[in-house]
Amino acid sequence: MTNKDMTLEYFANQFAQLNINRSGGHGSPHKMCMLMAVIDLIGNGAITGNRIYFDMALKERFTHHLNRYRGEQDRDNPHLPFFHLRSEPFWNHQVKPGQRERYDRLSTVGSSAAIDAHIAYAYLDESLYELLKNQFVREYLTSTLESTLQKEERRALLSPGIGWDWIECELTIQSYFSMLEKELRGERYNKAAFRRELQPKLNNRSEASIEFKHQNISTILVELGFPYISGYRPALNYQGQLKEVVEAYLISKYQDLVTESERFIDSPAEEMTSIDWSSILEEPPELTDLPAPAGVREFNPRQYNFAERETKNRHLGELGESFVLDFERNRMRAAGREDLVEEIEWTSKEKGDGAGYDIRSFQPDQDKELFIEVKTTNSGKYQPFYVSENEVAFSVQHAPNYSLYRVYQYRSSPRLFTLNGKLCNHVHLFPRSYKATF
Repeated sequence: MTNKDMTLEYFANQFAQLNINRSGGHGSPHKMCMLMAVIDLIGNGAITGNRIYFDMALKERFTHHLNRYRGEQDRDNPHLPFFHLRSEPFWNHQVKPGQRERYDRLSTVGSSAAIDAHIAYAYLDESLYELLKNQFVREYLTSTLESTLQKEERRALLSPGIGWDWIECELTIQSYFSMLEKELRGERYNKAAFRRELQPKLNNRSEASIEFKHQNISTILVELGFPYISGYRPALNYQGQLKEVVEAYLISKYQDLVTESERFIDSPAEEMTSIDWSSILEEPPELTDLPAPAGVREFNPRQYNFAERETKNRHLGELGESFVLDFERNRMRAAGREDLVEEIEWTSKEKGDGAGYDIRSFQPDQDKELFIEVKTTNSGKYQPFYVSENEVAFSVQHAPNYSLYRVYQYRSSPRLFTLNGKLCNHVHLFPRSYKATF
């Protein structure tokens, strides 16, 4: 993940170093007032969808702020900062169709008519716009523009109360993503060392609280469709602001994380020379209560579907099924049922995928068939997975003889757990799509 971190502090530095007109020894407040107007309009919902129109609402808020900071020589010319903010890396113009050549020749604008003629609207860097949806961030960046508060006092504006402030969340997320990057690449790292390095940057947080915050981040990444650090079991009841910080951080990291996730899905497994089959089976996760639905927020496209993408990797699926086939053969031998070893059938390979299960094995103590569906992931124990309508129905119809085997951490150190009987007794099932016909 190599893109520059578009964090709150990055944009605060950009705001603090605006390229302003200082002719006559006076610093023009126009850019600052235009940005304050935009912040106000995002806050009250007048600006949505990251489109800043040069309309009356914007001009009136600009005038409101200009009247607070203007000198005798400052004129109420909102068209000037609306145009000249293009010199800042976070401000962009959507040029009207057919006006690109004329727009590119402009060095300034003499009136509002020039804006109307050439520019459809302005828009912010997507990461900055995502940040500005948060009230505490808006207050922090406004105070940065005003430069009337010391940095420590401005920092206090970011705290939602007793919870971690935005900067703490950002720093913790950055640390988490550094570890996640190494995990996706198969590199070794020490979680405790990362926590100790992070701890002095935070507000007297214990290592235990940092670890729990990392577990919260795992939960959020799973909700957004990404892989998580397998050593940080997802923990619910996370601070509401934390998800906003994760979503804002993902704006600049999205493509890098998707690329690393794709490589992780497709990466070959380490050669398994010797397997201790007695240590493979673990207890399944407990079924937890679903959290209360979150409030409606603006649609955020920065989501991924790691589980669906992994499901489509047929090679990984076959590797997992082959692993379970060997596991079952060893299970029969350990039960003293050598007579059943050769009877185990790799159904999906021999008869196709429509049976509702992948492997036919046995319950050796009962001399009954066992129908096994295999789901494999390179990620951790709590990574969601997909089941088809047919597979769910089969689990209901053949509950006494059905088991889903979830193989996880396949690439590094394979483990599995089993869900026996009806799938609905073990997992929350969510429909994902509708078939539309004519």
